[in-house]
Amino acid sequence: MEQYKVDGMTCAACVAHVEKAVKSVEGVEEVSVSLLTNSMGVSGNADAASICKAVEDAGYHAEKKGAEKNGAEKSLKSNADAASDAMRSQMDDFIDCETPKMVKRLVLSVLFLLPLMYLSMGHMMWKFPLPGFLDRNYIGIALTEMILAFVIMYINRRFFISGWKSTMHLAPNMDTLVAMGSGVSFLYSVVMIYAMTYAMATGNHMLVMKYHEELYFESAAMILTLITVGKTLESYSKGKTTSALKGLLELAPSKAKVLRDGKEVEILAEEMKVDDIFVVRPGESIPADGVIIEGESAIDESALTGESVPVDKAVGAEVSLGTINTSGFLKCKTLRVGQDTTLSKIVQMVTDAAATKAPIAKIADRVAGVFTPVVLVLAFLTGLVWMILGAEVGVALSHAITVLVISCPCALGLATPVAIMVGNGIGAKNGILYKTAAALEAAGRADVVILDKTGTITQGKPEVTDVLPAENVSREELLEISYALEAKSAHPLAKAIVDYVEKDGKITSKEDLKEFQDIPGNGIQAIYKGALCIAAKEKYVKERLVDGREMHHFQKNTEIDEKMEEGKTALYFLREKHLLGAILVSDVMKEESPKAIEDLKKMGMRVIMLTGDHRKSANTIANKAGVDDVIAEVLPDEKEQVVRRYQEDGKHVLMVGDGINDAPALTRADVGFAIGAGTDIAMDAADVVLVNSKLTDVSAAIRLSRYVIRNIHENLFWAFIYNVIGIPLAAGVWIPITGWTLSPMYGAAAMSLSSFCVVMNALRLNRIHIQSDQTIKVQNPKEMLEQSSMGNRKEIQKMKKTIEVEGMMCHNCENHVKKALAAIDGVVSVEANHETDTVVVELEKEVEEKVLFSAISEEGYTPKGIRE
Repeated sequence: MEQYKVDGMTCAACVAHVEKAVKSVEGVEEVSVSLLTNSMGVSGNADAASICKAVEDAGYHAEKKGAEKNGAEKSLKSNADAASDAMRSQMDDFIDCETPKMVKRLVLSVLFLLPLMYLSMGHMMWKFPLPGFLDRNYIGIALTEMILAFVIMYINRRFFISGWKSTMHLAPNMDTLVAMGSGVSFLYSVVMIYAMTYAMATGNHMLVMKYHEELYFESAAMILTLITVGKTLESYSKGKTTSALKGLLELAPSKAKVLRDGKEVEILAEEMKVDDIFVVRPGESIPADGVIIEGESAIDESALTGESVPVDKAVGAEVSLGTINTSGFLKCKTLRVGQDTTLSKIVQMVTDAAATKAPIAKIADRVAGVFTPVVLVLAFLTGLVWMILGAEVGVALSHAITVLVISCPCALGLATPVAIMVGNGIGAKNGILYKTAAALEAAGRADVVILDKTGTITQGKPEVTDVLPAENVSREELLEISYALEAKSAHPLAKAIVDYVEKDGKITSKEDLKEFQDIPGNGIQAIYKGALCIAAKEKYVKERLVDGREMHHFQKNTEIDEKMEEGKTALYFLREKHLLGAILVSDVMKEESPKAIEDLKKMGMRVIMLTGDHRKSANTIANKAGVDDVIAEVLPDEKEQVVRRYQEDGKHVLMVGDGINDAPALTRADVGFAIGAGTDIAMDAADVVLVNSKLTDVSAAIRLSRYVIRNIHENLFWAFIYNVIGIPLAAGVWIPITGWTLSPMYGAAAMSLSSFCVVMNALRLNRIHIQSDQTIKVQNPKEMLEQSSMGNRKEIQKMKKTIEVEGMMCHNCENHVKKALAAIDGVVSVEANHETDTVVVELEKEVEEKVLFSAISEEGYTPKGIRE
């Protein structure tokens, strides 16, 4: 989607009108407008000028993000400069310029409101003293109130300008309601001044006093001031929703040390270019994405991945912008700068997701589109009904004005995007990147999780365990042919065989292959030394043997079936339709896989493992992992069909994969998760990217989604219920029954706080722990009412232990100890200090001392005991 900045929107009605205007432009396929970020995403082939014109015609202003003011200037810029400009543009998107302006307006409004309230309320109700020239001078008091109210209206003229523009475009919004409420109060009061002067001219002083009591100047001013209070709080709290993203961007250092002509020079980080050589000392942040060319260190990548334990890096390893060098001196070569860096792409992905619409927001959008016109009609009918019932004009007008100012479409418009923005920020901090708001919502609704085996449940780094030549075939002959064939393949099993042969060292050269051909889902074949050779699965090889008994004898003699029951995968080799033998490869299961699958099952998910491996091997891995079901011997194009079958049964399917062959299934699933260490094609096809490549992040992503959905439901519930209760109360419906009523000032106060409360409720998400074992469910309104008084006060009880450790000499020693302890179940965080010979371990549950001591001892250090 192309991104645009949109100015002038103040409520959900504005969003609906902008979307409607842009959708009418020829060539626009999809449009998504965000009130939270004042941005718009548009897909299709419509040109930017037409889109901006449509927004202008609707009464707002739009411009394409990243557009250069001067085309010539753009052409002169290098790619690096353009990337740096884009990075600065990202920073600008999160600079809160609105709140300071709102605070200034609020302060000025209050300065003029205080004397106005003193005159209208203090003197009239509590007999506060007045200057001599105003004492009993009702006309003078009224004129002074009018001047003060007019000044406040001028300070807050933005409401009137926006309201007038939107009304002229037949698209009334929240500002229309506020402007009408304040404006009608002011104009009615002006009419009362004329009535007072007439009564004074006729000598009717009692009528002068009566008309004076009908003045609503303080209401006109108070409405604007209270709405400004709410808008200021809303603006401030909306700024807080992007704090996670701002925190990520602030990781980027402002300066960098690069080598120029062999000398170290300090420059601005934004001036760095690809291929620059930069140096990073311990404690410094890395200024660009690069590759280490000299030195080794432990890199703290917690800000990007959420992993607290630093990662050891040496020559050839890549480092990312914003991560921290914790120990050694590094010399690196710049690979990516500006918007091309990993950090910038993460932020861009999250902001793009925030600009999209979740399906759950559609109901609020539909209501917001007609909300303001309906409120205008209700306000008119309220005044009319009160007049018919015999009420005075002032009473009828008061109720009509209260209906105008208490109605709030903003809360409806903010209910979804604020929760989505906060949720995306939390995900980014934990290495979980949702590409769209729809993906964030869909993850929480999934009830079936399909896991690809290789690279998802297992490490994806298989190793050769057995070389089994057939009768009359030597081991060296089998390895020679397997090496020649597999060296041309990119499959992980092929790489394992090639690495094994090269490590073995007996096969040092290979002849060129002819007619190399990939056999989709089965293996490969080629002409080697004049003979057709095949490396493939058992079923494919069986069909091509001259004598099928060869396979039976081979399997019986080598006991290969028993070996496959240990979870090993067999790759068979054929030459001119005769069996050469098989090579067995084993892929180690990820340490966290069983726990991750157990978590998913606790959350009510049905977990299925999908693999192209032989059923015996697949069943072994499945039993160890603890999945509910396994579907084996599946070809790449059949994975998509499996996903489709579950969807046809009414299931919401979440697919997790990492390879090219997973892409169709990831696309077909209701929501696709790509492992961060996987292929670019898989990540492009997926809806969610798991940066850390950890399976436990799948349950964390689902848990976060459920938290966000629940929060959105809470926001929508309170936004609707506020208007359902508030509008009848403002109209005076309850007066005959309970005597309850509401003045315009209280109505404005309620309206000003409604949006603020919705945003603050979304900010509560920042307190959640998505790696927790607690199962989250989406609540209905009844449950919300029952639990609203309880709050979110439960905290995980944590304990700390300080262990005295002997033998730590440097930061690398600290990192070894930290990594060992962090792998223990129940350990939340670890802090090691070689200078004080102590390690502080934070635990979320009781862990035996001998378990902690054993982990430290295995790393070569001596635990001396627990410090009291």
